Amino acid sequence: MPGNFSLLSADDLHFFNSGTHYRLYNKLGAHLCSHQGEKGAYFAVWAPDAVQVSVIGDFNRWSKESSLLFPREQSGIWEGFVSGAENGNRYKFHLVSRHGNYTVDKADPFAFSAEVPPERASRILNPDYAWNDREWMERRAQTNLLNQPLSIYEVHLGSWRRIPEDGYRSLTYREMASQLPAYVKEMGFTHVEFLPVMEHPFFGSWGYQTSGYFAPSARYGSPQDFMALIDAFHQYGIGVILDWVPSHFPTDEHGLSYFDGTHLYEHADPRQGKHRDWDTLVFNYDRHEVQSFLASSAHFWIDRYHADGLRVDAVASMLYLDYSREEGEWIANKFGGRENLGAIQFLRSMNESLYKEYPGVQIIAEESTDWPMVSRPTSLGGLGFGMKWDMGWMHDTLSYMSLDPVHRKYHHYKLTFRGLYMFTENFLLPLSHDEVVHGKGSLLGKMPGDDWRKFANLRLLLGYMYAQPGKKLLFMGGEFGQRNEWTHDASLDWNLLQYETHRGLQRWVQDLNRLYREEPALYGLDFQPEGFCWIDCSDADGSVISLLRRGNSGQPDLMIVGNFTPVPRHSYSVGVPHSGYWKEALNSDSELYGGSGSGNMGGMKTVPVPFHNQPCSLALNLPPLAILFFRSEAQVD
Repeated sequence: MPGNFSLLSADDLHFFNSGTHYRLYNKLGAHLCSHQGEKGAYFAVWAPDAVQVSVIGDFNRWSKESSLLFPREQSGIWEGFVSGAENGNRYKFHLVSRHGNYTVDKADPFAFSAEVPPERASRILNPDYAWNDREWMERRAQTNLLNQPLSIYEVHLGSWRRIPEDGYRSLTYREMASQLPAYVKEMGFTHVEFLPVMEHPFFGSWGYQTSGYFAPSARYGSPQDFMALIDAFHQYGIGVILDWVPSHFPTDEHGLSYFDGTHLYEHADPRQGKHRDWDTLVFNYDRHEVQSFLASSAHFWIDRYHADGLRVDAVASMLYLDYSREEGEWIANKFGGRENLGAIQFLRSMNESLYKEYPGVQIIAEESTDWPMVSRPTSLGGLGFGMKWDMGWMHDTLSYMSLDPVHRKYHHYKLTFRGLYMFTENFLLPLSHDEVVHGKGSLLGKMPGDDWRKFANLRLLLGYMYAQPGKKLLFMGGEFGQRNEWTHDASLDWNLLQYETHRGLQRWVQDLNRLYREEPALYGLDFQPEGFCWIDCSDADGSVISLLRRGNSGQPDLMIVGNFTPVPRHSYSVGVPHSGYWKEALNSDSELYGGSGSGNMGGMKTVPVPFHNQPCSLALNLPPLAILFFRSEAQVD
């Protein structure tokens, strides 16, 4: 090993130790370079309680004494240059702790690549890739905004489609690049969201027990292969959102836990550092270096992988010190409260930096409580997210839809309660993977009745989601009526598309996405009260709702009516704000989608009868278990 060599400046050390370094991936980890005429790699790792650190790997026959690193001042970082290290070489850090003669071999927390699990070594990687998405990246800041359509297809890469002829294995990143973007485009979604692709030792965690915060899973190919998949989506004009997990990490010895013989990344006290629900460890957000680590990971996926957004998992578990804990099982903050002050500060700082550096990206919180102002600017006291999942809408609506229609009139409030908080946050409506696992059944399986009613109910549910203010998310398989509960160890049941009922549902989702993208009233004012009003939300006995979606001045209104019973309603009066012709833009009961074919002959003219506090009305035919979208053809003032 040649003499001292470093990629770390004094400023790097300062920002790292103060929690505000957002590009640590350029400095820590393994980086191919030359030094004093020799080719090799620079290595750096944070291990402040180690007394000796060395790099072991293919380049030195895994010798623990050949490639020693040196401590950098008082930063806690060990660094050094190793000649002969090459792209693709496997490596680990061998650490000797000052505590109890503890020695351990650790994967690199900043590794760009890793071995395929269950192997655990990191790999040196030249992360270069020739991107072909310039057009997308140049217009992203104008097309990925909150006033634009955002309809997300949520995907688990390991189980979207498998190859029976090859041991029923998952598709590779490259194979997915040749199939998945075209399918998402055909279905009309604007974005795709991947369950965590970051490396994880346990496949059954779906990626939510992350070990490699800078490495995509090697199960499906190389990092460049994953870049090619994102590139392909961008060339189809589809945004890519990555599920990202800064809330907890697994206890595997090669990972972050007890890293240098101390609880470096996690809290030592299990009342702060242990997630009992998931048997994982909680990050210590009060430690500045941990904040730099996590913020750098968030920046990394947007910077190096051109991701268009992050969905931040389990935010509630970060915000509350007593999350899923009983009295006496948690430690209060310095003010005696249950708020995790370090996590709050980290989230605000991270969101500020991401939106500043990458205009047009979206950072989305999965936050399941009523924590205020999650999606409001930090300057106003908010957490600074762009959007928040509306878990309340999801729970209420699925609970309502699972009821036999004869009982729905007693639970009508579950359809309407959202109106009380609809605009308190920038909400995204999720029908996600969480709702089709652990015995919950598929979306189709949740619907009551015989097969015809199940499909009618599911079309109604999906139509109601698109009618509501808020962006949309649908987990894979829901678009064609997957019958079995989702399992990560199997492919979706694509064979179902041989049946007309499933193809009809798939066409319904295509047309919902088409209408959604074409009609600004359905997305332009999603987060403003001016974009929505109930026409009638009080017909509990009929289990019928009617509402208006409005765009900006000059854009046509859309009126939506949903009949949540199997009883057809004839000459059902609905008040509307404009006289003239209202075109039936979509009808979930159309024979095209598997319905009975009942409707309004393409549209209806108003009658000069005021109703529902509107100046005129329509006498509509409401098909059974159906939702109808009408576009105003009248001149809008």
